[in-house]
Formats: sequence, C-alpha cells, structure tokens
Amino acid sequence: MNLSEQQKRTLLNKDRKERIVSPFEKVLSQIKMHTQLILTFLGVSLGILLGFTLRSANLSSETIMIISFPGDLLMRMLKMLVLPLVVSSLITGVAVLDPKASGKIGLYAICYYILSTILAASLGIILVITIKPGDKETKSEVGEGTAKSTITSQDAIMDLIRNLFPENLIQATIQQGQTYYTYEKSNSIIKSSNSSVLSNDDEKKKWNFKYNDNTNILGVIAFCVAFGMIISSMGRKAEILLHLFLVLNEITMKFVKIIMWYAPFGILFLVSGKILEIDDMGNTARKLGLYMITVILGLMIHCFITLCSLYFIITRKNPFKFYYGCLQAVITGFGTSSSSATLPVTFRCLEENLRIDSRVTRFVLPIGSTINMDGTALYEAVAPIFIAQLNGRSLNFVEYIIISLTATVASIGAASIPSAGLVTMVIVLQSVGLPVKDISLIFAVDFFL
Repeated sequence: MNLSEQQKRTLLNKDRKERIVSPFEKVLSQIKMHTQLILTFLGVSLGILLGFTLRSANLSSETIMIISFPGDLLMRMLKMLVLPLVVSSLITGVAVLDPKASGKIGLYAICYYILSTILAASLGIILVITIKPGDKETKSEVGEGTAKSTITSQDAIMDLIRNLFPENLIQATIQQGQTYYTYEKSNSIIKSSNSSVLSNDDEKKKWNFKYNDNTNILGVIAFCVAFGMIISSMGRKAEILLHLFLVLNEITMKFVKIIMWYAPFGILFLVSGKILEIDDMGNTARKLGLYMITVILGLMIHCFITLCSLYFIITRKNPFKFYYGCLQAVITGFGTSSSSATLPVTFRCLEENLRIDSRVTRFVLPIGSTINMDGTALYEAVAPIFIAQLNGRSLNFVEYIIISLTATVASIGAASIPSAGLVTMVIVLQSVGLPVKDISLIFAVDFFL
C-alpha cells in the first residue's frame, strides 16, 4: 500500500521533531536519570562543608549527637535490610543455579577475592617500607599506646571457624562468638623445714567463649549457601519455598529504593557528625599525616590501578564505565564506612545500572561484602609496620611475608562494620611480636581510613 504525499510529509516532520533536542533538554534528561547519584554526591560534599564549618563553634557532645541523628537513622535503616537481603539473595542465587554453575562461579569469586586481598596487603607493605611514615620522633609526639589484648592469632582463626558453624541460627542473626581469657589466682603451699606458707602469687589463665552483639554474618552465609544447594537439588518439590525467598528478595529491593531517597539527607549529617567528633584535627594531622597519606595513596593505587587492571585483563572492557555504574554505592560507602550498610545500594547499582544477571549478584555480593576486605587488608598491613617503625624495630623479609598473609586472613575475619579492622589488627601485630597497646595510637584517624 503506497503512502500519500501528505502522510509522507507528516511522518518526516514527526521524525525531525524527535531528532531535534535542545542542549537544555539533554542536560535535564541526564539529571533525571542520575537524580539520586547527584543528591548523594551533594550530601557528602555538604556534609564535609558543614562539619568543618561547625568545628569552630566548639559544640558539646550532646549537640553533635543531635546533628548526627538523621545519619544514625540512615545507618539503622540500611542495616535493618542487610539480614533479609543476604538470606533471600543467597538462597535464591544458589537455588536458581545448577550445582555446576554455582560451584564454578563460587570458585572464580573466591579466587578473585583472595588474589585482590593479597595484592592489597602487598601494596600496603611496599608503600609503608618506601615512604616510612613512622619514626622515633613521631613516637615521642604521639605518646605511648594503652590498648591491651590477650587474644592470639590461633584464637582468632579458631573463632572464625566456630562462627562458620553457629550452634543457634537465631542467635547468629544478632550475636557473634569471640574468645576471651580470665585470670584466676590460685593458692599454692610453700613448704619449709619447720612450717608451710600459703602463697597467692600464682595466676591461672582460663579460656572462655562469649557472644557479642554483632550479626554473625559468616555463619548466616554458610547456612544460606547450604540451604540454597539443598533447595536446588530437590527440584519441583521445593518450588514453593524458592518462590517465597524470591518474593522476599523483591520486597527488600523495593525497600532499598525507598530508603535511597532519604540517603543523601542522612549522609550529609552522618559525615558532618563524624568530622565534629574528632577532638583535635590539626594536631592529629600533624602527628599522623604521613601515615594517613600512605594508607590513602595505597587505597587509590589499589582502586584505580590494581583493580582496574584485573578487570580489564579478565573482561577486556573499560573499568571506568563499571565504576561509573557503581558510583552511588561508592559514595554511600564513603559516608557510612560500612560495606554491610552499602550492600543494598550495591545490589541496586549492579542490577539496575549495569544490568548484571541477578542470579550472579545474589550469589557473589553477600559473600564479597563479608570476606573481600581489600581496604582492611591494606590498612592492617600498613599499620603494624608503621608501629614497628615507631618503636625502632627492623623487620626482615620473612616477617613481611607473615604480615601479608596474616593481614589477608584477618581481613576475611573482620566484620563488615566500621572500625572492625582495629579489632582484627591484634592478630597481625601478635604474629610478628609487635606491641598490641600501640593500636590506640591510630584510633583518631580510623574513620578516615
């Protein structure tokens, strides 16, 4: 059927109207597409500006708490979604994949996680040896440490394995086990030729195991992976249960979308509150500035060179396009200092922005947010050598290898919460006989790093 001349003109004019788009309309469409990303970036920027502006007012701790309140609400909302998100995503991610595919993906993911973590720890060691941020003069300015710990590397590794197999699954959702020691004085009788004397000088070290208020995410992950594999093996019999977790995952992601509109406002006050909590920023920067530069430089090199190179070698694609798709998760991670709190946002970025198969993200992300702690590994490799430099102790090549491997293992055991690296750093320090008390020297700059 031939079109009339009038119909052809109408179609041609319509095409021209669709093609002609003003620059203002293009900018407006881009803003609409990336509204949440722009708002999140503005939240971080304004939070930094507000924090430094209010520092001159010498606010009380109560006022700082009130300023931080909207940010505290954001952290609570994000952490609220972590458990249902991990449970539903892991179970469905494992169940919808056939055993061969899930095993292959899991093997690739774990190999990548271990490789990137070892590279991060090694990079940290190279930088701290090269830059040498610690010396005896710095130690005299910073002072002596006060932190104490009796937990050994063996205890930490055994706790990691114990937490993989929780004795109570409900308890694992709210508590995590940890070794601690108590010291009991024992009476001993010293016999002499004429009499016996009672002595109370002997101390007996007693092993104990307690539960702290922190989700045992490793135990939950281990159970969910096993549960998903059994659902997959049961086939049609377990379809109803699989649909239940699929719907739970979808509901949780809808919650995430709602919370993300509040996130920029919460991050603004979260960042400003953290800046206001630092007592003497100028003095801290003067004493530990070179240490901070070493860690930040290491993180930047690892992020923009090491990880980008790995991504390009494996996929042959532009890594910066991938980073652009994850930018909102990166900014949220900077504001919250928690990979667990950022997990819901990361899911959304990968599935909606980068269009990655949800079966892969559901399986890989929960595990990665728990065991793939590259930043923690780098931080835990730099800090012990910095402390060794402060104390004027020279480490040999074997001790550097021990620090690299121990930092890798310790970072896997670190909970994905703010400042968890300081807790597991005890393992690294004890592995090479460095004073644990000096951990307290770097407390002041932990938030930035």
